[in-house]
This record gives sequence, structure tokens and C-alpha cells, in this order.
Amino acid sequence: MSRSARTRALTNIGTLVTNDPGLGEGVLGVRRDAAIVFEDGVVAWVGNSADAPAADAGHDLGGRAVLPGFVESHSHLVFAGERAEEFAARMSGEKYAAGGIRTTIEATRAASDEQLAANVRRLLDESRRSGSTTVEIKSGYGQCTRDELRSVQIASRFTDEVTLLAAHVPPPEYAGRADEYVTMAVDEMIPACAPHAKWIDVFCERGAFTLEQSRAVLRAGVAHGLIPRVHGNQLGEGPGVQLAVEMGAASVDHVTYVNQADIDALAGSSTVATLLPGADFSTRNQYPGARALLAAGVTVALGADCNPGTCYTTSLPFCIAIAVRDMHMTPAEAVWAATAGGARALQREDVGSLRIGARADAIALDAPSYLHLAYRPGVPLVREVWKDGVLA
Repeated sequence: MSRSARTRALTNIGTLVTNDPGLGEGVLGVRRDAAIVFEDGVVAWVGNSADAPAADAGHDLGGRAVLPGFVESHSHLVFAGERAEEFAARMSGEKYAAGGIRTTIEATRAASDEQLAANVRRLLDESRRSGSTTVEIKSGYGQCTRDELRSVQIASRFTDEVTLLAAHVPPPEYAGRADEYVTMAVDEMIPACAPHAKWIDVFCERGAFTLEQSRAVLRAGVAHGLIPRVHGNQLGEGPGVQLAVEMGAASVDHVTYVNQADIDALAGSSTVATLLPGADFSTRNQYPGARALLAAGVTVALGADCNPGTCYTTSLPFCIAIAVRDMHMTPAEAVWAATAGGARALQREDVGSLRIGARADAIALDAPSYLHLAYRPGVPLVREVWKDGVLA
């Protein structure tokens, strides 16, 4: 390790989650009484606390747990307004059917760039406080070329993981004319917005876009250099999962209603199943069958799905607690899904773990073990957040 660069040693770690089985126990690569050294924004050394090499600065964790920063692979942060009344109505018995998105489209179109950017910044700060150090941001509340373009441009100020959700729902002016909207998106919106995005996404669901419409959107995105993702199988069984596998999508998100053919297709592919239990909690939907997916060997990620209508939370610790309590994931499976799983969903190898050479993105809990994330639901356990080796 070069002493010419600034180095920092985190010592006296009660439980260190590395997500590298070569560095510790189990799939989480857990080490106890551990230390980790950051250098030039990456992990330079991992080992026993007593063996930590000299560093320019030290930080005694006092027996607290350290984990990789959470990797949020599904968020909708570029929007204006809120939909608390819709939430209250849903809690009173009204069923969610993907229609409320149009309310947010109207508010987002009316907002200034400065207002939209301020909201993204606010939500990212909130997300960071709960431990997310890498965050994907989608557009999707403009649904016209002008507003989708400024949405991806604003998102790109804050993250490299920008997703053009070109087809969220048909906007009001295209009511009953979804085919025409798709034609516009393919011919005009995607070419204009692609230079500012990395991913292309579509809501392949009843009330949104059909299989054929969704395939056309994804193919257009791929033709302009974007990597496909899919919102699928949230409201019922449908073609979303199969389309994601067909297109080689990085992930298919929600995956709440699936059949055995869907599970088999995912298991035989590289597509990650990103589960969003916060959305199911907020809509009183059923939860995804995580156990069946995991048993089949499907790679599973957890996302918070922050959005103003169906899941207004940025907290991945909250989603971990739901996944353990109501989806029957083990605490280790849920933590892996919110860290390494999220990284897989973003096709990233430099985040989601604390192996040697990974980004020095880490969180310290006010608890001795990662188990407390599910054991103490609702408690703000994230005490410190390190991004690129710097205390945020």
C-alpha cells in the first residue's frame, strides 16, 4: 500500500460485511473484530483489527457493524408534487391501477428545472442518510420529449445511473392512443434523450404498455446505445418477465406475480429480479415470492422504488425489514440483495461489496451486526456513511 496517498483505517469493527466469501464467512463474507483500509477512494486492505496496517488517519468503530453502502437500483426521483391524498384513498380501500401517474406528469411538466433538481437533491440526501451510496434515477414523469429530456439531464447531474423511462404510462394527450405515443417515443424522444442516459425502461403492464409496444420501445433504446430494464409483473401475471429475458435486460423490476415459466426463464438468464416490497406495502399488494425465486437460483435485488405515488420511501433498511418479515428472506439474503444484488442489477462490479479494489462506499451501523437492520425495524441505525472513502 502506497503511503504517498491519503489512507484511512476503520478499526474495531464488530461485524464487517464484505460480500466476498474469500474474505470471510458465508455469502456475505463476514469478518468479526475486523478492520478495513481505504486508499484513494477504494478498499486497499481487509483483515483483523489487530493487524491493521498504519494509515494516515484512523477511525475506531467501537464494535459497530460495517457494510457496503446500499445500491439503490430503482428510483423515480425526478418529479414534482405529491400524492398523499391518493395514498389515503388507497388505504381506505381504493385499488391501485397505475392511473395516478398522470397526476405527477402534470405537476412535473409545470415545475422548473430548479424545482425538479432541488427535489432530487433532497431525496438523495435522505437516501444517503439511510445508507444508499449508489442510486439509479429514472425519468418517466414527463412523457413528452421536452420533459423527458430535461428529466434525464437533471438526473445526470447527480448520478451516472440514469434511466430513460420512455414509456411509463400514456400521457393524457395520448389517452386511448398508446400506439401513437410509442411511435413518438421511438422516433423522437429516445433519439433526443439517449445521449444523457445509460438505460432504457418500460412499464410492460396492463394499464400501461403491451408486450409489442414495450418491445418496440426497448429495441429503439438498444439501437441508440441504451441497456434495457423492464417494469414487469407488478399488477398481475403478464409478459414483462419474459420480455426482459428475451431482450437480455439487466433487470426486471417488481416481479410480484410470476408463474413457473417466468421463474425458469429468469433462472436461465443473467436478468436480475429486482423486488420492490415498499411498493407492495404502500399499495397493499401481495409481496413477491422471494423464496421461489431464490430456490431456483435467480439473482435477486432489493430496491426502495422511491416515487410520489406508490412508494414514497428512500429507505432500503425499511425494505430489508419487510423482505425478512413478510417475504421470508433471511437477513443475509436481504442484505446481499440490497448491496451486491443492486450492483448486479446495475451491472456494476465496483460497488455493493467491500472486497479489495471496490469503491470505498460503506456504512457503519449503530449496532454490532447487520442482523439489526431487520431486528430493529424503523430505527435509524445508519450512523456513518462513507462515499469514495470520505465520510459523507
